[in-house]
This record gives sequence, structure tokens and C-alpha cells, in this order.
Amino acid sequence: MIRGRHWVAVWLLAFLATTWIVYARQTASIRAARELTDLRARRANLEGHRADLERRIRTAESRAVLVPRAQARLGLHLPSDSEIVLIPAPGGSR
Repeated sequence: MIRGRHWVAVWLLAFLATTWIVYARQTASIRAARELTDLRARRANLEGHRADLERRIRTAESRAVLVPRAQARLGLHLPSDSEIVLIPAPGGSR
């Protein structure tokens, strides 16, 4: 039969085990919260970088940039009104 001091030892061990489990969970939670904060900061940084790249792509695709490049590098020019010919699509008239 378990005597009084043995019960105290059992309860003490149970208390220490429970305390250790709680401490381990809190430590893991703190680590996870730090990682989450770091990941959120990294995501915000990457989203800002993506927005900058998208802005640069829109600028590079703009007519204000493409026309001068085409004129300088390829020798192209904007057509005048007399150079534009509209060709009707076959079978388009009903």
C-alpha cells in the first residue's frame, strides 16, 4: 500500500511533469509566433518587390517607352493616316 509520503512524491512528480509540458508548449508557441512574424515581414517585403516589378513592367510596356525604342533601334515610325489600310475579314458581311 502507498503511504503518505509516497503519495506526496507521486503528486510532486505529476505536478513537475505537467509544469514541464506547459513550459514546453509555451516555448514552442513563442517560437512559432516569432517565425510567423518573420514570415509576415518577408511576405510584405516580397509583395512590395512584386508591386515594384509590376510597375516597372507596365512602364516598359507603355507606348511612351516602346515607340522611341522602336524608332531608334529598329528604324520604325508611326504610320500616318494615309498609310493605314483596313482590310475586311472574309465572310464578315451578312
